[in-house]
Amino acid sequence: MFHKITSSDHSKTTIIIRLMVGMVFLSEGIQKFLFPAIRGAGRFEKIGLPAPQFLGAFVGTCEIVCGALILLGLLTRLASIPTLVIMLVAIATTKSEVFANDGFWVMMHGSRTDWAMLLGSVFLIVKGGGNWSIDKKLSKNG
Repeated sequence: MFHKITSSDHSKTTIIIRLMVGMVFLSEGIQKFLFPAIRGAGRFEKIGLPAPQFLGAFVGTCEIVCGALILLGLLTRLASIPTLVIMLVAIATTKSEVFANDGFWVMMHGSRTDWAMLLGSVFLIVKGGGNWSIDKKLSKNG
């Protein structure tokens, strides 16, 4: 089971996707604690999510931990699952109102980063951490 989680392809370019996804999630997670009124609990309260104080801290922590793991290429597939879920919830909760009020193209413009993070997470779940990852070293030794 552990070998399946840490296995990876031999791609040397997967690190580009890992850097993109990992840095965005790490940064956004940190900002949920630095600016809770606009990025964390306050934002979650504004869009009507339940238990915004808990949810802000929980999502921020998940983003920091998963972003760091993805950057390191450690348990990349596993760490990419919460990032995928976070992006699905983000798109569903924040972009449906934009779509209803402003239309499809405004929604698509406003969600370009969301789509990039969603598809980047899917890519990492499918491919793993790539050649330059801790996962790759672990799967060689396993």
